[in-house]
Amino acid sequence: MTENTRPLEGLRVVEMGAFIAGPFCGQMLADFGAEVIKIEAPGVGDPMRQWGRHRHNGKSLWWPVLARNKKSVTLNLKSEKGRKMARELVDSADFLVENFRAGMLEKWGMGYENLKETNPGLIMIRVSGYGQTGPYKDKPGFGSIGEAMGGIRYITGYPDRPPTRIGISIGDSLTSVFGAIGGLVALHQRQKTGKGQMVDIGIYEAVLSMMESMIPEFQFAGEIRERTGSVLPNVAPSNIYPTSTGGFFVIAANADNIFGRLCKAMGKPELAEDARYSTHTARGEHQAELDDMISEWTVNYTAKELQIMMDEHGVPAGLIFTPREMLQDPHFKARKAIIEVADKALGSVKMQNVFPYLSETPGGVKWTGPDLGEHNEAIYGDILQLSASQLEELKKEGVI
Repeated sequence: MTENTRPLEGLRVVEMGAFIAGPFCGQMLADFGAEVIKIEAPGVGDPMRQWGRHRHNGKSLWWPVLARNKKSVTLNLKSEKGRKMARELVDSADFLVENFRAGMLEKWGMGYENLKETNPGLIMIRVSGYGQTGPYKDKPGFGSIGEAMGGIRYITGYPDRPPTRIGISIGDSLTSVFGAIGGLVALHQRQKTGKGQMVDIGIYEAVLSMMESMIPEFQFAGEIRERTGSVLPNVAPSNIYPTSTGGFFVIAANADNIFGRLCKAMGKPELAEDARYSTHTARGEHQAELDDMISEWTVNYTAKELQIMMDEHGVPAGLIFTPREMLQDPHFKARKAIIEVADKALGSVKMQNVFPYLSETPGGVKWTGPDLGEHNEAIYGDILQLSASQLEELKKEGVI
């Protein structure tokens, strides 16, 4: 196996749809070597080309990451010719990733039952708000709605304030991860049977899967988890604590032996033997006073001083990182967690690496998000065998 071989090389993915749910699935498959052909509307493209709080040289700073390693073709799926071309591309593919509203592809004659007639090995990854079945399937669904329905919005924030959101599009991204997992599971099954299948995941379901024991807690104890801010109730000490410079430092010493080591670092080893704090249950019952006690100690030190003491005593602890700390941190550098990729408009772009690391066939980033329709000639020429004159005519007709 050559150094440049990636584990999904030789697999072709056609990506339809836009935004994050679905396209992030395509990004992950592309990162590990799959050929991802992204279909975008002519002259418009994926809205993510425009999204983000900041732009540089007229280009979104979100697009280079989300669309990295992908090939872009333009195609009007609302036209009969466009759908025919899309169908031909899908016939050549191993995967189709789509995140239209449920039923949209069926209206275009491109539902799974139609597509598998000419490509029985096709694995169709369908990402939507509510899934492909059920009474809500026809409703429009965005990540924020799925997060609310799946339960994460209700428990995020502080108890004396309304529910808040996590600072990233967690619902969309989680759904894409589940879509990728489902696609690879289906690929493994296809190796046994030669047949593809449909992978169906709703945003609310991906979020729901992360909700730990919330359902049986309600079933057996009648308890609904509430917002708890920066702590987990009865898990102590595990919180953010103030420093002498006004910042915050995370300490997680909720196991008995680790709590003992924290007490030694604080110069109060006797606390570990105190009946109020000596067991997990006892510490949970005295969580607030324990956090107050630790805060009174940490506020006398800088984060750097606290980190040295915690490391010396074997206590899990650390800074709350922003990109500033990430780009300077030696562990990030040693693990190559952040890489630099050349971009035609932006120059050198720093972005997160491909995770997880594989020892023999790691993923990688060959290029950033492509220009709109950058690969029209190559894809339509090589796969659909269309000539330059045919492509020019299709462009005049608004098909590509």
